[in-house]
Amino acid sequence: MKENIQVFDNVLQLIGKTPLIKLNSMTSGFNGEFYAKVEGFNPGHSSKDRIALHIIEEAERQGILKPGDTIIETTSGNTGFSIAMVSIIKGYECILAVSSKSSADKIDMLKSMGAKVYVCPAHVSADDPRSYYQVAKRLHEELKGSIYINQYFNQLNIDAHYSSTGPEIWKQTEGEITHLVACSGTGGTISGTAKFLKEQNPNIKVIGVDAFGSVLKKYHETREFDEAEIYPYRIEGLGKNLIPTATDFDLIDKFIKVTDEESAHTAREISKSEGLFVGYTSGAAMQALKQLNEEGEFKKGDKIVVIFPDHGSRYMSKIYSDKWMEKQGFFDSENEATVEAIQYIK
Repeated sequence: MKENIQVFDNVLQLIGKTPLIKLNSMTSGFNGEFYAKVEGFNPGHSSKDRIALHIIEEAERQGILKPGDTIIETTSGNTGFSIAMVSIIKGYECILAVSSKSSADKIDMLKSMGAKVYVCPAHVSADDPRSYYQVAKRLHEELKGSIYINQYFNQLNIDAHYSSTGPEIWKQTEGEITHLVACSGTGGTISGTAKFLKEQNPNIKVIGVDAFGSVLKKYHETREFDEAEIYPYRIEGLGKNLIPTATDFDLIDKFIKVTDEESAHTAREISKSEGLFVGYTSGAAMQALKQLNEEGEFKKGDKIVVIFPDHGSRYMSKIYSDKWMEKQGFFDSENEATVEAIQYIK
């Protein structure tokens, strides 16, 4: 056998080193240069591969996780898929408490990766015993030989992006990045990436993307948790009805909110104009760029990096389904259903 054969030992070696891709059509006429950090190129098709591998390997190093143990986590889908993928390679059982807001595609993918899945109602308070937070905690307490990742309150969530995503963006832009725009859910991605980048250049502006119906933007501005801000919304993996300690609000300069409807249409627009098949939160991040440009946030010469967190294949039954879009009331005279492009030859 040849010694220099180019092969990976397993899929986990493909995590990270995702490409930075220039946005062209979507940002035509905008001030500045825009680049997307496309996390769908990870083997698990999302940025959550980074935290799954980092947290699990750290637990192994500390002796917390032993062969045959079970890994438990709360997830809107992407983290769960990544944990299930890592668990397969490393030989652990995987149990996931999933929000019912997660797409059917995501839930089916989790099952296909060998995970045991508990689907929990999305629109209940975080301390409700039916919430996916409380269900995961209960399962961890009941199951001997289990660990609970708890990404919302795990410092390692931030550390994973501090040690990988941040350095990658700094190197890829040769240190010329002026703005980072990223969605905030658990807050690990934006916080870890921002921490590294601001250590290199404290003038880099970090802008978080939040959803209407979430408490993050107001908490950032007032440091007060306002329960009146909470109401149901459709975007997965963006915003929160609690304050995650995995979000370092001091590293974020400002937040901007986006709507479910505009984010969905913008995701579809990215696919058709940039050739990047991205997920719902990527649409939200791009929608934020549109709004920020309209507000005059960027100037000529700025180099803006936006993180596209996951792949469009996770949303075939949602934003890429005309039936789902129509059911949400997202089609009108300005945004119409996809023109029928399928012809059947008889």
